[in-house]
Amino acid sequence: MVLANPSGTAAVPIANSGTWKASDGASLYGVDRWGDPYFSVSPRGHVMVQPRGERGGALDLVELVKELQGRDLSLPLLIRFDDILEDRLERLHTAFERAIAQYGYAGRYQGVFPVKCNQQRHVVEQLVETGKRWHFGLEAGSKAELLIALSLLEDPEALLICNGYKDRRYIETAILARRLGRKPVVVIEQADEVPRIIAASRELGGAPLIGIRAKLSSRSTGRWGSSVGERAKFGLSIPDVLATVEALRQADLLDDLRLLHFHIGSQINDIAVLKDALQEAGQIYGELTRLGAPMGYLDVGGGLGIDYDGSRTASAASTNYSLQNYANDVVATVRECCEPHGIPVPTLVSESGRAIASHFSVLVFDVLGAGALPGGVPEPVAAEPLILRNLRDTQAAIVANGSDADAATAPSVERLQEAWNDALKFKDDALAAFRLGYLSLPERARAEQLTWACCQAIASQLEALPPGTAIPEELKALASALAGTYYANLSVFRSAPDTWAIDQLFPVLPIHRLDEQPTRLGSFADLTCDSDGKLARFIDRGHSKPLLELHPLRDGEPYWIGLFLAGAYQEVMGNLHNLFGSTNAVHIRLADGGRYRVDHVVRGDTNAEVLEAMEHDPAQLLERLRLASETAIARGSLALSDARRLMAHLKASLEQTTYLEG
Repeated sequence: MVLANPSGTAAVPIANSGTWKASDGASLYGVDRWGDPYFSVSPRGHVMVQPRGERGGALDLVELVKELQGRDLSLPLLIRFDDILEDRLERLHTAFERAIAQYGYAGRYQGVFPVKCNQQRHVVEQLVETGKRWHFGLEAGSKAELLIALSLLEDPEALLICNGYKDRRYIETAILARRLGRKPVVVIEQADEVPRIIAASRELGGAPLIGIRAKLSSRSTGRWGSSVGERAKFGLSIPDVLATVEALRQADLLDDLRLLHFHIGSQINDIAVLKDALQEAGQIYGELTRLGAPMGYLDVGGGLGIDYDGSRTASAASTNYSLQNYANDVVATVRECCEPHGIPVPTLVSESGRAIASHFSVLVFDVLGAGALPGGVPEPVAAEPLILRNLRDTQAAIVANGSDADAATAPSVERLQEAWNDALKFKDDALAAFRLGYLSLPERARAEQLTWACCQAIASQLEALPPGTAIPEELKALASALAGTYYANLSVFRSAPDTWAIDQLFPVLPIHRLDEQPTRLGSFADLTCDSDGKLARFIDRGHSKPLLELHPLRDGEPYWIGLFLAGAYQEVMGNLHNLFGSTNAVHIRLADGGRYRVDHVVRGDTNAEVLEAMEHDPAQLLERLRLASETAIARGSLALSDARRLMAHLKASLEQTTYLEG
């Protein structure tokens, strides 16, 4: 759906190379860096999805969206590629298997998926089914997540790591689940959990497998660096660890202490941080065995990061290590801590959620229209005020200087700065005159148009300056001031809440027209009435930028944008701000012959469903409005036919998606 005329897009152009190719589009948006091996760009400028990575098979994302729309799946649409989910799981285990073989590690790797990362039923079920060959398990951080894990994990060897706050019922459930044939490990994260575990074990005549989460002195870096260390929310200090061991010994439960757990933050961006933590945890693990605990498992927690911006650096949106680097360091460091002291190496456990789930879903949304600041030079009128004539002369002088200049006589930065200062001064004069009643509203409008015409002329000439020219910050900001706002058919708070809450960066780009050079700069505003409902930070090789290179809209043609690498946390943390609900979602799998099959369709929330979530009764709302229409009919202000139409619209709206439709 396109609501705006293409002339509404931003007026500031980007220099056109004239030789643009689809590969240039892939490079501009970083698809060839962060997208490897799952996303690429075809010669026709469409984003391609390779759900099995290098093993072959690709889908044209644009053509896929078109066909899904034919199945009555409107945008915004969340497309989940289950093959990618499986491939991520296989790559994780393969990396650890290689590291174990390379370093002669006498133990094994057995991972778990943190349910909090993505609790959607089809996602968790798929991971459990795919992970059976590795005895892959789940991590639960609440009673509800524990129920999910208990119902899905039928493999008696698969671990069920029980984290988070635990009351007596939670602990008793884990104890009884062990008798059910499950393998729950209750991780002690607070000192007050110890007496509850002891009391529940005595009452039921059995205990769960027990783990201890240690607070390490090793500090992480990046956005989550402050969530670990001595002031961390969860974990036991070393004195508390020793007190727990002694309490378990006194209760004859020390034989059930099997696991040491630590966590140094989500999205670890620097591998050196992990090495320090592993060394410290390895020593604690050895000491626990010397204190008499049988142990057997070392859980390195989550934090395995992904490269959101493709820079392969230790920036917040990237990592300076690969998946294989991570596995190598975990295996090698733990081996070095245990073997010299004659301590059997543990089974290695990780809770990698982001690294498994991020890549498998793509959110595609449409642009409804675009807006920009008023541009163009208004025609002069008779007896124009002096303030407007000054602005008009300033704009004409800027244009004349630019058109007369050649490579040797290009306008200097100083002259452009002077012209901009003049334009701002005359604009301020116009505003002051308007406030005092000396300038009419149409005259003020012409003053604003002339000011932005000056801005556009200066921005165009800045583009023509030689590379490396020093440009004042005030002039650099002109391109941003002229940038357009592209109105997106989505809710940031529902589909990408971390972009608002913690300034998380995700790759965002058009999924088509990548063989065409973008000539506009812009950002996205969502459907909510909240000023924070926007996408205005974009990846830029280790940094971020406030504007994205975009294309002008075309009448009657859709403009589709993809948000990538957001399969972890975004769905489960989304909210109902402005009552925008979940989007349509579809699970896709590769099929023979380059085709695909639709495994699951999950319809997005209807307006009736989100109203009910807020405890409104849709039927009661309709009845109130029906009575109001009867009153209006009686007093003659509403025709019967219009009342019928109004009620039909209301009933249809209740059954429709919360997003805009054609």
